[in-house]
Amino acid sequence: MSIVTLVSGGLDSTLVACLAKEEGVHQYPLFVDYGQRARERELAACRTAMTRLGLPDPQVAELSGYGRLIRSGLTDTGLRVIEDAFTPGRNMLFLLTAAAHAMQMNADAVSIGLLHEDTSLFPDQTTAFLVDAEQMIERCMGRRIRVLAPLSMFHKHEVVELARSKGISGTYSCHLGGATPCMDCISCNEFKFKEN
Repeated sequence: MSIVTLVSGGLDSTLVACLAKEEGVHQYPLFVDYGQRARERELAACRTAMTRLGLPDPQVAELSGYGRLIRSGLTDTGLRVIEDAFTPGRNMLFLLTAAAHAMQMNADAVSIGLLHEDTSLFPDQTTAFLVDAEQMIERCMGRRIRVLAPLSMFHKHEVVELARSKGISGTYSCHLGGATPCMDCISCNEFKFKEN
C-alpha cells in the first residue's frame, strides 16, 4: 500500500506519518501552501520532521492564491486568528489536491490528521465529511482513493502522549506563524488540556 500523507509540520500530521512508517506503508509526503500565515515555520518544521522520520522531503503544493481569495484568520493578518479561523473548503482542498497527487503517483490512499469528531469545530472535520469526500474523490478521479484519518479516534491529550512515546519533537502548530507559539489560536489552545 502507498499513501499521500498530508503533512503540515504540526504534531498531528507528523504522528500520522510516523505511524504509517511504522506500518511499512510507502509514503509521499505532501505539504499544502494555501496562503497560511504560518507557512514558513510550518514548512521548515515539516521538512525537519520528514528528515527525522527518514521520509522523503515533502512535495509542496503551491496554492497560496486560495488564501488570498478565501480570507480567514489563518491567511489574513487583518482578521482575527480565533474568531475568524474557519477557512471554508480548506480540508476539501487538501484532500482533493492529495488525491490528484495520489493519482499521479499511483497511490492507494490519502491521509489527513483529523482528530476525534467531538473535538471538531468546523463541518470539514467530521466523519460524515470524510465519507463524502472519499465518494467525491472517487467521482472526480474515476477510481477509488481511500481517505484515511488514523487519528480520528484520538483526543489531543492522547495524541500528545503517543507522539511523546514515539520521540516526536520540534513540530510547529501555531496559526500565527511567530517564533514563539501564541498560545491563543485554536491550534495552540488544543494543547491546553486537563490530564484525565
